[in-house]
Amino acid sequence: MTNATIQEIEGIDDYWGPAFRSVYEGEGHEAFVQQLDERIKQHDKEIEKLCNFYYQGFIDAIHELLQVRTHAEKLHTEISNVDANVKETSDSLCTRAEELIRARRVELNIAATIEKMELCLPLLTTYSKLKAQVEAKRYYPALKTLEQLEQVQAARYAWCARIAAHVPQLRRAVRDAAMADLRDFLETVRGMSPQVGAMALKQTQEMLGRSLENIIKSRKETAASGSGSSESAAQCPHELVDFSPLYRCMHIHTVLGASAEFVQYYRAQRKQQASLVVIPQGNLHDSTQGMKNYLNAVLGFFILEEHLLKTGGGLVSKEWVVETWGAAARAAGAALRALTALSTDPTRMLALKHQLVLFIHALKCYGLPTDPLPQLLQEMAEHYTEVLMQRWVVVFRDILDNASFLPIEVETQEQYDGVMDTFPYDGDELETQPFPRRFPFSSTVPAVYVQVKEFIYAWLKYSSGLGLGGARRAAAARHSASLLLSRSFAGCLSALFRRPLPLMQLLQIIVDTQYLESATPYLYEFISNITGSELVTTQAAGSMFQAARDDAERQICENLQNKVDEFLDLENYDWLLVEPRGQASSFVTDMLSYLTGVLSSLELLPERARVAAVRAATARIAVRLRALLLAPGVRQVSAGALHQLDLDVIQCEQFAASEPVPGLREGELLEYFASLRQLLDLITGWDWSSYLHDIGMEGGKYALVTPRDAATLLEKLKEAEQKSSVFSVLKKNERDRRKLLDTVLKQLKQLQNQDG
Repeated sequence: MTNATIQEIEGIDDYWGPAFRSVYEGEGHEAFVQQLDERIKQHDKEIEKLCNFYYQGFIDAIHELLQVRTHAEKLHTEISNVDANVKETSDSLCTRAEELIRARRVELNIAATIEKMELCLPLLTTYSKLKAQVEAKRYYPALKTLEQLEQVQAARYAWCARIAAHVPQLRRAVRDAAMADLRDFLETVRGMSPQVGAMALKQTQEMLGRSLENIIKSRKETAASGSGSSESAAQCPHELVDFSPLYRCMHIHTVLGASAEFVQYYRAQRKQQASLVVIPQGNLHDSTQGMKNYLNAVLGFFILEEHLLKTGGGLVSKEWVVETWGAAARAAGAALRALTALSTDPTRMLALKHQLVLFIHALKCYGLPTDPLPQLLQEMAEHYTEVLMQRWVVVFRDILDNASFLPIEVETQEQYDGVMDTFPYDGDELETQPFPRRFPFSSTVPAVYVQVKEFIYAWLKYSSGLGLGGARRAAAARHSASLLLSRSFAGCLSALFRRPLPLMQLLQIIVDTQYLESATPYLYEFISNITGSELVTTQAAGSMFQAARDDAERQICENLQNKVDEFLDLENYDWLLVEPRGQASSFVTDMLSYLTGVLSSLELLPERARVAAVRAATARIAVRLRALLLAPGVRQVSAGALHQLDLDVIQCEQFAASEPVPGLREGELLEYFASLRQLLDLITGWDWSSYLHDIGMEGGKYALVTPRDAATLLEKLKEAEQKSSVFSVLKKNERDRRKLLDTVLKQLKQLQNQDG
């Protein structure tokens, strides 16, 4: 078995596993090892035999091998050199090959890129075109290009996606840029509004004053000057403004589908500008040019809106323009009304009126409503009248302050003609009189008449150009002239009457007012001739200066009363006079003579004024005489003094009964002395029984005598009698009279207490 195992091992070259397993599993380990050693020794012997057999050949082979070694080293050196050369050449070749490969790859990439770029070229071209249009501010073509850009089929690249994502931003940028241009346009158009309005007003003025001569002259000037400036080249006011930014922006928003938002934004901005343009910049009443600029700006603003109404394609509507203009017109009217209310310069008001009239005509030309400007012109006319009247008040005051209020006296025919030329006076009576001739009125009358005509000229300057007919202008001028005389001049007269004036001046002033009133028809005729209307008289004769005449008449009455007071203050009554003088006191006769002379000089006054004057003087005489008699300072009155006073009263009664002026009722002036007369008759007649019997009864003989007055006068008589009879013995009748006096006095005091 051991031999079989060894043979099996020798016969198998690669798989000894079963043989070794049989050795280990069997029991002949030592025999196997021994057999194996023997086998090895056997082989060693065979190898030794074999080596001995081939030893010489081996030695020869070694010698040959050593020879080959030298050739091998040489070959190795040559091969190494060749290898180095080959390696160097191959490295260079590899490098060139890599470069060639890389170049080939780049070429392929370039070809692929060119192919892909050719596919994206429309997108890039469109995008480049879009950027160029945006930079050139050609926003409407840019939007069209943007639409084309959205329609271009782009490859799936990141930069294409970025361009696609950037399209909405570009659209917003175009919209924002267009809105910026719109805001610039709005700012520009607001600054151009005054120029537009100025050109419109200029054309309106030329149209209103157009005639054949003016047209020929204008054509010649235009041909000579040519079209140098933009304003001269523009035929219409709106041509001064370039509307292309507005139209571009409107088209852009139309393309973007936001036309409604654009219209709303534009209207809101323009309405805000309209509210700002009607706010006056600075103090307009300081300069006329400021007012012109204000009106030009307002007019130019709405002329442009009216142009857009026709060309804007629905950007603004007629209702919106009318509504915006209505609000602006109300605000402008309020501003102008406040301005005119502060103005006190007629020249500036005339310039403002002229501008407003042109403004209204321009509004009509452009189809805009004119309300409330005509009403403003009417209010300005009233204020202009007030301003003129204030100016003429100064003139009238100067005339009255420097007036002498003496009738005009002329020495020559030239002076006479000068007065007749300035005042319409019917001088037939004076024509036949020799020089010097005297007019019944003072120099105030022609001076005032001339100033009234100047006032009418000044007022008619305002009414010209308002489109009023001759009849309306004449009516308004008559009304203004009447106001000037009845209010301004009459007010100056009333102010003049506030200081004391001599009586003759008062008389002359009343006469002058009568002649001024009589001249009003000539003023109305003067107005009718200027305005070309029919002559109409509206002022009632005698009523224009009635208030001033009332003041003058009142002062005449006060002067007469003061003169009466002066005469009576000079009285020197001896209240203890024993016997009367037998005639009226000298101061009473002098006073009555003065009154007679003064009343005769009042012939030129109206009857009413003369009656009022004599009534006032007579009433003051009666009151003062009665007051003298009953004055508390006079404690004693004798019978002689009482009879002397009775004579003075009789003299005054004769004056009153003579009716010194016409127009009095019969016995009217005597009524002023009735109470004094009854008192004197009662005391001098000693008719106490009738008085006490009729007291309290109407129509009694002494009905106007009060118990107080009777008791006061009796006490004064009693005091005087007691003083005169202190050292004398009274007779029986005197004692009886004294007792009666005491009894009557006691009864009068009782009646006085009862009345109290």
